[in-house]
Amino acid sequence: MKKIFLLALLFWFNFLFAVDNKINLLELYKELHANPELSYQEFETSEKLALILENIGYKVTRNIGGNGVVALLENGEGRTIMLRADMDGLPVEEKTGATYASTKKAVNSEGKEVFTMHACGHDVHMSVLIGAAEYLFNNQTQWQGTLLLILEPAEEVSGGARNMIKDGLFTKFPRPDFNLALHVSSSLQAGKVGYLPGWAMANVDSVDITVKGLGGHGAYPHTTKDPIVLAANIITQLQTIVSRKIAPTDPAVVTVGSIHGGTKHNVIPNEVKLQLTLRSYTDEVRNETLSSIEKIVRGSAIAAGLTEEYFPVVEIKDEYTPAVFNNPDLVEKLQKSFVKSLGSENVIKVSPVMGGEDFGMFGRVEPIIPTALFWLGAVNKKVYEKAMREDLTLPSLHSDLFLPDAEPAIETGVKAMSNAAIDLFKIKN
Repeated sequence: MKKIFLLALLFWFNFLFAVDNKINLLELYKELHANPELSYQEFETSEKLALILENIGYKVTRNIGGNGVVALLENGEGRTIMLRADMDGLPVEEKTGATYASTKKAVNSEGKEVFTMHACGHDVHMSVLIGAAEYLFNNQTQWQGTLLLILEPAEEVSGGARNMIKDGLFTKFPRPDFNLALHVSSSLQAGKVGYLPGWAMANVDSVDITVKGLGGHGAYPHTTKDPIVLAANIITQLQTIVSRKIAPTDPAVVTVGSIHGGTKHNVIPNEVKLQLTLRSYTDEVRNETLSSIEKIVRGSAIAAGLTEEYFPVVEIKDEYTPAVFNNPDLVEKLQKSFVKSLGSENVIKVSPVMGGEDFGMFGRVEPIIPTALFWLGAVNKKVYEKAMREDLTLPSLHSDLFLPDAEPAIETGVKAMSNAAIDLFKIKN
């Protein structure tokens, strides 16, 4: 009995401590930044954040879709709002020179030891989510409904959202009326947010092509079927997909990012391997692009005189990331909320990008949930102004030099996300 009493006392002490003592979000950010974990390896990160949310007062469920965390706060009748942040880092060696820079290493999925870095701003995303969680818990008199907080693993490999949905995210927990997330921007000044209705981020597909041939001596090419020449022809033909198969008004990208084949100057190999990334917005353009690749590689192989058993093999990797479509009505509501909380001068309409974000998956589950992702400025004001003045290129996301101006970015993100949630809760069912 005494043990139960002490445990209960400890629980309430932690609860009151979390509520009455504001979390130092900048210190949390620095700790997260210095300790990134790769996709599917977010064990310490997820546990740390789960404990923080429990101490604030949320009902927390761990291990949803892997290392995913779901935190729930029910505050009477009303809307259900989902706020999401992603947790995984990247296999990048940080070169920012920050005092809290990551020096961590991890073993990747191929068994290789690599450096790790939060080069995509997920450390900011997590810090903002915790800040919003604390604010919304402490200000429950301002809203009524159910708050669903999602900490997603494995976003960088497009596995986290898919796995959380498969694991019952929208059946084991209250189904949201709105899904909301943010992403740091490497081209927007800290203190500002960017919004846009409609297509915001792209479909992403990874495709491997194995080009086969009949190898031999480089001095006798007529006795071979050269896969290097065939691969070169395929690469050239692939460039006609966007220019000749896709309407000029429909954005699309076909990039060959890797080509490997051969071992020696005078040896024609038996195969060449290509790796492609494909980008699009609509499912129609995505399907046309994939179909065109199949036709091009087959036609090129026939023209090279190969029989069917030597036709190139096209493998679409199981890493598909659907495009993020920002519900226009929801974006209109968010834009008004942002102006109210941040001022019109800090709310900017931005253009869509061809980067990928698997947050879009949460908005594709039938029946469709209105979903929106907004951009959070992360560039230091002086750095931004110097870059604009001198026409300098700012470090992009995934760069080893990308370092957000964390304090104003997090403060702005918490204010924008918290107030947006409160405004969405006020919408009548």
